[in-house]
Amino acid sequence: MQVLQVQMEVGVDPSEVGRARRWARSRLAGCGIGLDDSLAEALILVISELVTNAVVHTGCPAVLRMFFPGGTVRVEVADFSARPPRRRCAGGDETGGRGLELVDGLADRWGWQPEGAGKSIWCEIDRRPGASGPAPALPLWGGAFEPHRVLTNGA
Repeated sequence: MQVLQVQMEVGVDPSEVGRARRWARSRLAGCGIGLDDSLAEALILVISELVTNAVVHTGCPAVLRMFFPGGTVRVEVADFSARPPRRRCAGGDETGGRGLELVDGLADRWGWQPEGAGKSIWCEIDRRPGASGPAPALPLWGGAFEPHRVLTNGA
């Protein structure tokens, strides 16, 4: 099986998040994933969250990668910080701290692993035949978080 892989370098400037979203949209369209498809919407959102985390929390450049092996789309953001990702439990009035909860709610699988001197945070979203329309609404803003799909260190 042939796997299509595309990647882009991400600088430490917060404007890189918007550039990463634009780049990802063009690559998704080039792979036949319509931008109005719920898969594309979910992928753009997890890309935005993972790139934001890399830019804001590491202060290091990063690399955004997307893999299209067939029935699944895999997104990876690798950075040069060895510090593992840390989940936060944001309060109702806080404006940040929900990124990994969002990734957990949208991805079928996600985790992180050491990569070189840093780490790679990845997620996978399975393509569902006939799925289109908006992404499902997620109850993320109130209540306890239930970790059920987190894979740590690739295990």
